[in-house]
Amino acid sequence: MPELSRTEAVFVLNLGEDENRFSPDWLEKANSLIDTVVAGSEPAALVTVGGGKFYSNGLDLDWLLSHGDEAGQYVTAVQELLARVLELPVPTVAAVNGHAFGAGAMLAMAHDFRVMRTDRGYFCFPEADINIPFTPGMAALLQGKLTPSAAIASMTTGRRFGGPQARELGLVDATADEATLVEAAATVVRDLAGKDRGTLGAIKATMFAPALTALRTPAA
Repeated sequence: MPELSRTEAVFVLNLGEDENRFSPDWLEKANSLIDTVVAGSEPAALVTVGGGKFYSNGLDLDWLLSHGDEAGQYVTAVQELLARVLELPVPTVAAVNGHAFGAGAMLAMAHDFRVMRTDRGYFCFPEADINIPFTPGMAALLQGKLTPSAAIASMTTGRRFGGPQARELGLVDATADEATLVEAAATVVRDLAGKDRGTLGAIKATMFAPALTALRTPAA
C-alpha cells in the first residue's frame, strides 16, 4: 500500500512494493495521502515512486473480473485520481523506478515531469494488444501531454519503451540510475515548491481543461 514521507518541502509518495495496481483500497489510501500533501499552505512538491521492479501496472484486472457490476464506478475513480494529479496545485514528478504499464503509465503522465530509471523497466500503453480501448478521458490525458507523433507511437503500437527510448520519444523528461533516481526527481521540483498554489492550480486547470473534463465524465 502507498506510504508518504517528507524531507523539507518535498513529499515522496511510495506507491508500494508490488505491482501497485489500483485496487479500491489502494485508490483510497493514495487519495488520503495526497490530501496530506495539499493540506497546508507551505511550500511543497510531490515525488511518486514505486518499489522493486514496478512503478505501477495500473488497473486491478483481477478485481475487475470479480466485480464486473462495479466496473463503471471503478474506472470513474481511477480517472478521478488521474485528473487530481494532473491539476495538483503543487509541482509533481514521477520517479519511474520500473515497469509503468497502462493506467500506471497514465498516472506517471499526469505528473508535471517524469524521470525514469535508465537500466530497468518499461513504459508501455498495451491497450492495442490487450483489446482494451482507451477511454475518452485517458486518451485526452495522453494527447494533452504528448506530441501527435509520440501519441501514435505509444498509444497505437503497444510498444515497450526502456528509459532511453522513452526519453527520446518524449514520454519522460530525463533518466537516472537506480541509486540516484529519487534525488534526481526531487531536484526537478525542489526549487519550484514555493509556487503559489492557487495560481499553479489555476494554470494547470486551464492548460488541461479538455482532458480534465473528459476524465471527470463518469464512465459508462
